Amino acid sequence: MAAKWIETLTGSLEQKKQYKKDKTRIDALLEPYATAAKAMHRYVMYYGGITDGDMLMTMFGDLADLWERAAVDGTPVRAIVGDDPVEFAEAFAQAYSGRQWIDKERKRLTEAIDQAAADDNSEGS
Repeated sequence: MAAKWIETLTGSLEQKKQYKKDKTRIDALLEPYATAAKAMHRYVMYYGGITDGDMLMTMFGDLADLWERAAVDGTPVRAIVGDDPVEFAEAFAQAYSGRQWIDKERKRLTEAIDQAAADDNSEGS
């Protein structure tokens, strides 16, 4: 019972454990893959804005898989990310579309504009 209450406040304990496992996998990579994976991990944390914990865990697991596979295969970093690492990281994060923090504000903005337009139409009648 207490664990459920704590998870309500802090998020899933299983997700935290999975996050730590995936972060450990990234930290264990050999160079230059570790540097690239850590940089990309940091960027998608800021860029993604994903609030769905399951989606976030899937993305981080896939990120660790990507860089582990590249390291095993000896794939050059630029062959993975191309000429524009920002474009690659953003495309990667967008593939995991889930609920984002901004979604609430988008909805709020749309509703406010709809209300203003409705008020404007009723006054003009």
